[in-house]
Amino acid sequence: MSGRRVVVTGMEVLAPGGVGTDAFWSLLSEGRTATRGITFFDPGQFRSRVAAEIDFDPYAHGLTPHEVRRMDRAAQFAVVAARGAVADSGLDTEALDPYRIGVTIGSAVGATMSLDEDYRAVSDGGRLDLVDHAYADPFFYNHFVPSSFAAEVARAVGAQGPSSVVSAGCTSGLDSVGYAVDLIREGAADVMVAGATDAPISPITMACFDAIKATTPRHDDPEHASRPFDGTRNGFVLGEGAAVFVLEELESARRRGARVHAEIAGYATRSNAYHMTGLRPDGAEMSQAITVALDEARMNPTAVDYINAHGSGTKQNDRHETAAFKRSLGDHAYRTPVSSIKSMVGHSLGAIGSIEIAASVLAIRHNVVPPTANLHTPDPECDLDYVPLTARDQLVDTVLTVGSGFGGFQSAMVLARPERTAA
Repeated sequence: MSGRRVVVTGMEVLAPGGVGTDAFWSLLSEGRTATRGITFFDPGQFRSRVAAEIDFDPYAHGLTPHEVRRMDRAAQFAVVAARGAVADSGLDTEALDPYRIGVTIGSAVGATMSLDEDYRAVSDGGRLDLVDHAYADPFFYNHFVPSSFAAEVARAVGAQGPSSVVSAGCTSGLDSVGYAVDLIREGAADVMVAGATDAPISPITMACFDAIKATTPRHDDPEHASRPFDGTRNGFVLGEGAAVFVLEELESARRRGARVHAEIAGYATRSNAYHMTGLRPDGAEMSQAITVALDEARMNPTAVDYINAHGSGTKQNDRHETAAFKRSLGDHAYRTPVSSIKSMVGHSLGAIGSIEIAASVLAIRHNVVPPTANLHTPDPECDLDYVPLTARDQLVDTVLTVGSGFGGFQSAMVLARPERTAA
């Protein structure tokens, strides 16, 4: 492994409950929820009618009419977050070699909202078997090809180095950042603008999750519908959002006097090669990813101060990762606080991994463990410390954040204060 240590020097978050990193942390630290009845379309025909939506005005956040016209909502999120992350980092990108600045953006479902709208237009609301291409959006190709997300971010920040989209389902937001770390370690880039975005709250997405009964039907109480690790949970709440980071090599960041938010000390991903949506109950693959990530960070399991769980709010997932934590951390799992921010901001598919990285960084900054909202009735099979309802003040030097996705993908990342892991 390369001796180059990679750190976060800039970040921006767009999440339900407020646009911007400060608004995001305010929501989490206060244990408030941003889940509500769907307003983007009439959800009356669906089993699940709740979501975690963002009140987002692209013009208020600096996008031009041209940008708004050509970009899907998820691309808009990514560009706004990328510009914010670069501003937060203090980097003068125009003074850098553009070929040494790269971009990696994660997304599970790409330009879903625009594609849904385009299909309704060309099919006349689904009535035409033979669609009429004359009604297609002139930027349809941008919506059809997810690589346009990375291209838009690269254009926005002036990056001409490695540029790609990572799409690995719900672990995309972890994997895109993990890949960016590898590019810096191997010397392919000096700066990476990395993160993830998704805006999936559309009729087609709701229909897909309705079909497999993955989302909650608790539409009569949307604020309390997302209940990870609770015995009364009955599915996740769909969300949307983005988080983007500026990553640099530690010594380079220190030389320019940058504020270092956290070090990305270890990362690993595995697959269970088992089932498209099913999970093995023993959590072996997630446990393996955790173990390898800790090994890369050169840390023992006892170094973990807080676990930011995937915590989707499905019984299968919550029991699976509980088993994984016990398997990888041993007895220390019982002494380590665990929480799921999906209880507050929903599950934004490919974006959530990056949003949870942001939550982990902020937990280190503030020495606060965000809570698991709506956890009133513990599941006996989930018997760890899930920090119910209220945030907890405690020293947080090292955070383990994990993700689990359809297809059997399991990813883990270790974030730490640089001083904690100094050689």
